[in-house]
Amino acid sequence: MSEPSSPPVPAELVNAALRAAQNRGEDVADVPLIAIAEEAGVSRSTLLRRVGGSRRALDEAVRATGVDPGGRLPVRERSIRAGARLVSEQGLGSATLEAVAASAGCSVHSLYATFGGRDELLRAIFERYSPILDLEAALDGPEEDLAARVHGIHHLLGRGFGREPRVLPAMLADVFARPEGPTVDMLARFFFPRLLAGLGGWLAEEIAAGRVRDLPVPLLMQQLLGPLAVHFMLRPALERVPGVEFPDAEEVCSVFADAFLRTAAVPEGHSRPDHPNTTLEP
Repeated sequence: MSEPSSPPVPAELVNAALRAAQNRGEDVADVPLIAIAEEAGVSRSTLLRRVGGSRRALDEAVRATGVDPGGRLPVRERSIRAGARLVSEQGLGSATLEAVAASAGCSVHSLYATFGGRDELLRAIFERYSPILDLEAALDGPEEDLAARVHGIHHLLGRGFGREPRVLPAMLADVFARPEGPTVDMLARFFFPRLLAGLGGWLAEEIAAGRVRDLPVPLLMQQLLGPLAVHFMLRPALERVPGVEFPDAEEVCSVFADAFLRTAAVPEGHSRPDHPNTTLEP
């Protein structure tokens, strides 16, 4: 017959431990039991009795809330890093909550407490390791001329594709493999609207100013991002083909940026027929 499991640690004692740690500026594991007992309004002996006689039980109850009681990084940070490594090395399907919890040294319950589920965990991983935050920061930065901005976006995306762990290529590979799968749903809910608002909004402004051809914004976004994405997705495989040689990544970004400008930018001295604020060359 198995031994009876220890009773759960009362929530008020867990909260008292968290408050005591915050007040002292220490990890929970470093806070003396007497200080936690004082915060909870009980004696040290009562505290020990109510947690089953073990300090370890209290620390584990704190960990189950998503807070690491010791000197390690918080559960959120450890799990994002661990999940990103799994996605990069083994593909998106490997990043189950069980696998991430095992790699991060936490419980599945802690992941639920921290993220609410796998979708939110993947969202946090993608936001951390994709270029979305850098792209939004660049578009919110000082104004640049069209060529400088286009080159900056391409180089930013090139660095994003080459960044380790390689989360962006792995997620895009899953999108191509399962165009109606959960990754597409997650990106459609959380990231495509942001991309349309940020990058799409900037392109719409350039169209309105007469600097970019009046084409549908989603198509311009594909023209801007697509060739570069395809190159970096295929580059690792094509580099193994005898006789195939590519320029370095920085030069590739410049080549694709110039190609976009040649096809999408309105040449200086020309105007679109519907844009009266620029002058046609004679």
